[in-house]
Amino acid sequence: MPVKSSNAKPVQEPASEEPVWTYRGYQLKSSEFVTAMVHLFRAEIQRANVWRQRLDTTTNWAVVATGAALSIAFGQPAVHHGVIILNTLLITWFLFIEARRYRYYELWSYRIRLMETDFYAAMLVPPFQPSPEWAESLAENLLSPKFPISMWEAFGRRLRRNYLWIYAILGASWLAKSFLFPQPTTSLAEFIERGSVGPLPGHLVVTAGLAYYSFLVLVAIGTIGMTRATGEVLPRFGGDTQDQHGEYEEGKGLHTRFFPAHRRRQYLALIITDQAEAVSERILTDLKRGVTAVSGKGMYTGQEKSILLCALTVTEVYNLKAAVAKKDPNAFVIVSPAQEVLGRGFIPLEKK
Repeated sequence: MPVKSSNAKPVQEPASEEPVWTYRGYQLKSSEFVTAMVHLFRAEIQRANVWRQRLDTTTNWAVVATGAALSIAFGQPAVHHGVIILNTLLITWFLFIEARRYRYYELWSYRIRLMETDFYAAMLVPPFQPSPEWAESLAENLLSPKFPISMWEAFGRRLRRNYLWIYAILGASWLAKSFLFPQPTTSLAEFIERGSVGPLPGHLVVTAGLAYYSFLVLVAIGTIGMTRATGEVLPRFGGDTQDQHGEYEEGKGLHTRFFPAHRRRQYLALIITDQAEAVSERILTDLKRGVTAVSGKGMYTGQEKSILLCALTVTEVYNLKAAVAKKDPNAFVIVSPAQEVLGRGFIPLEKK
């Protein structure tokens, strides 16, 4: 008969890793979730790089076109200075194309920065407190992509960073061409007369040129304050204030500057159902959202019914409808936009 030692300890089975995400038959452990985030990060990096290269392409077009136009204008004295004006219009078209591409680049860049600052930075520095809504912001952007930057802001940014210099060269070249060719001018009236292009008189062309350049300067200056998107280098958080002990003062630490600053779209769902308990349990389990039941009466049928109220965000609307359909396919669901939702799970009341 085998003898059991009194000091023997039972061998414990290694605890299986608990899933961090479970939905519709899928179960992701923490390691699998990190792997999925890594692949998503690499995919967004690739897309951002592609659009970044497309930005360089349009800038190269503008530089090459300007160089060719100036070579023709100054290489052949008989060539009219109108070629510089035509090139200026072509550069404006390139600027518009580049601004449109820049908006797409900012879309991918926003997702990358969101993962860098609120996922990877939090892993590297555990005390770091990421935005509590970073996952919701990323999910909303993946489901309903929205440009984080307006066309005016994109136009102004590319104008200030690249195209102002090209426009300055073109303007100076037009002035030099008009003053010096075919012979240097002797008066302002002669210079204005040389500005004519075809049937357009010189004074009209000069006025239009001054107005156009003034418009470009106003756009460049007026869009400086537009910072809806941080790009790839601006900080995720700013405005940190510390006291003499190095601690963050209450209400003054880690103010986000990162887009989106807009309030996430919020909705209020009204669910009229005969299976209030089952539907409520499903919503509580699947969406982790609170549900409030009120009594109602169908005036057409005269039957008593329960009306469930549930506040949710844009990324949860589809899940809500799926959860209700599983328990009561005959339910009546109304989803309407909410002006403002305050409380737990949304905007805290103390911040208002």
